[in-house]
Amino acid sequence: MQPRNMSMSGVVDLAAVKAAQEAKTKAEQARAEAVRQGGGGAVSPADLVIDVDEAGFESDVLQRSAEVPVVIDFWAEWCEPCKQLSPVLERLAVEYNGRFLLAKIDVDANQMLMQQFGIQGIPAVFAVVAGQALPLFQGAAGEAQIRQTLDQLVQVAEERFGLTGLTVDPDAAPEGGGAVPEAEEPVGPYDALLEAAVQALDAGDLGGAIQAYKNVLTDDPGNPEAQLGLAQAELLHRVQGLDPQQVRANAAGNPKDVGAQITAADLDLVGGHVEDAFGRLIETVGRTAGDDRDAVRVRLLELFEVVGADDPRVVAARRALARALF
Repeated sequence: MQPRNMSMSGVVDLAAVKAAQEAKTKAEQARAEAVRQGGGGAVSPADLVIDVDEAGFESDVLQRSAEVPVVIDFWAEWCEPCKQLSPVLERLAVEYNGRFLLAKIDVDANQMLMQQFGIQGIPAVFAVVAGQALPLFQGAAGEAQIRQTLDQLVQVAEERFGLTGLTVDPDAAPEGGGAVPEAEEPVGPYDALLEAAVQALDAGDLGGAIQAYKNVLTDDPGNPEAQLGLAQAELLHRVQGLDPQQVRANAAGNPKDVGAQITAADLDLVGGHVEDAFGRLIETVGRTAGDDRDAVRVRLLELFEVVGADDPRVVAARRALARALF
């Protein structure tokens, strides 16, 4: 899938010359005030990723954006693509060593912020630079694309607003106190293969991730982590390179085209529109028969695997599928 707004070209529209100069001046004043009050010191790597809610948005995002670009990751616990994207962003936040701050916002708990940013589906990633918000991308994205966008972001933040980022001290304790937690060593017979799959996903190598998960399932067909990972990787592989507008236009213009509806449902799910994806395929099951109906049913079951059998939307969709079939 080609993520939307995967460039920094929108910065020019959001920050015309006069507005950029005013924002830069305000950012410089805010940094000077932080230094005067004893702030602006070194932070620990653990402080580069923060959870933000509506109450703390102004201080944690808007005010901090005067000293460092703040990347916002809008996510939810039920969003499987978010579970692929968020760890990549968290790792890159540490790797970029203070050149940007990652703020994670749970949309289920912060509906007002979701509405204010005009978010239609998740995962969705925005940035706030010197108090100005701009969209980065929505939906799944490969690591190479994410890095390119982040590189453009930090360059614009430095050149247009004078934001050089935070000073990071690896030995500093997190702001919340305590030591930076040690990463747990993986245990288990298939951890190396599963880790290889995750690394392939992070690198945007969906084919490699699919093969790595299949390697686990060859020896352990019931491995739940590999089953889920394979379903997710295959979904991302199917939508990679699609034109979302064209896919949706094809589906809208050809309601009886089974392939068009299946492809649109894949895209719906990757964009976080779970009920839309399920509803589209259940309706298609109701108006098809034979091999076409079976193809739609199989794809719907595959999408159930991606979301998770215990998810209430899957439970409801299973009941609706049974009614459509019988």
